[in-house]
Amino acid sequence: MQTDAITISGPRDIALRTLALKAPGAGDVVVQTLHSAISTGTEKLLWSGEMPPFPGMGYPLVPGYEAVGEVVETSDSRFAVGDRVFVPGADCYEDARGLFGAAASHVTTAADRLVRVDAGHGAQGALMALAATARHAIAGLRTELPDLIVGHGTFGRLLARLTIAAGGQPTVWEVDPARRDGATGYDVIDPATDDRRDYGVIYDASGNAALLDELIGRTARGGEIVLAGFYAQPLSFAYPPAFMREIRLRVSAEWNRDDLTATRDLVEAGILSLDGLITHEAWAADAADAYATAFSDPACLKMILNWGTVQ
Repeated sequence: MQTDAITISGPRDIALRTLALKAPGAGDVVVQTLHSAISTGTEKLLWSGEMPPFPGMGYPLVPGYEAVGEVVETSDSRFAVGDRVFVPGADCYEDARGLFGAAASHVTTAADRLVRVDAGHGAQGALMALAATARHAIAGLRTELPDLIVGHGTFGRLLARLTIAAGGQPTVWEVDPARRDGATGYDVIDPATDDRRDYGVIYDASGNAALLDELIGRTARGGEIVLAGFYAQPLSFAYPPAFMREIRLRVSAEWNRDDLTATRDLVEAGILSLDGLITHEAWAADAADAYATAFSDPACLKMILNWGTVQ
C-alpha cells in the first residue's frame, strides 16, 4: 500500500511525497483522510528545525496529529467501513518517521487510537485534538479555572470557551489588534492597558518563554501560572518576585483519550463551539505554501489541508 503524505525532510524542506505504508495488522484500521490541520506549536518547531530533543524525532518525518477521515478497511468490530473518525496520529510509514504522522491521504493505526465523530462536523472535526488539549489543561488534577489567558489564537480561544462553559469569566491578553475579535462572553485586551497584578490563575497559551517574569508580576500571592504552550527554549525566571508571591507553576501536557471523548461530547452537545477557528484552507498538494502561511500570517488562526481529492 502507498499513501501521499506531507513529508518534512529537513528544516523548511516540506513536500507532498508518496510513501509506502506498513501492512495493517490485527486490530488495525485503515483511514482515508479528508481533512488535517496544521499545528502552529509543535509542527512549526519541526518545520523550522527548532524542535528540542523529542522521542521519535528525526528526518524525514510525517507531521500532524489533527486529522479526520473515513474508515476504508478494518479488522476491529468497533468500526465499520464508512465511519467518520478522528485520527490523532499514526506511525505507519516504511520510509519516514511518523511524528506525529497523520498528515497523509491514508493512514494505518490501531483501532483503540481512533474516536468516532459526527460527519456533520466536516473539517472542524480535525480540531478535536486542540480542543481536547485545552480541556486537559482545565480539567486535570488540582486545577482551577483561569482568570487570565495569554494569547487569543485558536488554543487561547478554546481555553476561553471552555472556561465560560464551566462558569468562569476570563480576561484574555492579545498583543495583535487583528486577533482581538471573535470573543463571545469574555474580554480581549491589550496587555499594555491592563494594570491588574492580582490574577489568581494565569494560563499561558502563547508559548512565549520570555513572558514568564511578566506573568509572575501579575499574579496574586499564592497564585498559579499554567504553562499550556509548547516552549522550544529553556524556561527561566527571576526568583525573588516568585518567592515573594509564593508562585506555583504547573505544566499542562497533551490530551489523553478521556479528554478527547469528553471534548467530542461537549461539541456534539452544543456546549463547546468550534465555529470561527478555521480561517484558511488549502489542498494537500500545496502544503509547502500552506505551512508557510500557517506559521507566518497572523491572520491565520487555523489552516486546514483538504485531502478529499488531492490536487
